[in-house]
Amino acid sequence: MNETLQPDADYQRFLQEGRFMIQRGRSSGRYHFYPRAIEPGTGNIDLEWVPASGLGTVYSTTVVRTKPPAPSYNVALVDLAEGPRMMSRVEGLAPEEVRIGMAVRARIVNQDGNAFVVFDPV
Repeated sequence: MNETLQPDADYQRFLQEGRFMIQRGRSSGRYHFYPRAIEPGTGNIDLEWVPASGLGTVYSTTVVRTKPPAPSYNVALVDLAEGPRMMSRVEGLAPEEVRIGMAVRARIVNQDGNAFVVFDPV
């Protein structure tokens, strides 16, 4: 039975604790992101939380240009080593320097009381 009745809240709690967790179907062995109560494609409810390796590869990226003085930033789709793809941003270099195929590592940041995952180049 699926122990997670509030997958979004559980995910946020893990991040607040400094843990990057993703879900895996017990019967299928497939990893999933974004958190959900039912496994996509199968409808199975046997999802469990497991630690993510934190490793990934940039699948796609774009630069969001803002009105000065706010700095530009990137939005990236990152393929996690476990298989799922997630949207985030790559930090630690200029937004224009983020490249498709770039190896990245996850890092949890806490900003204004909200925890979320960003990536740094490896």
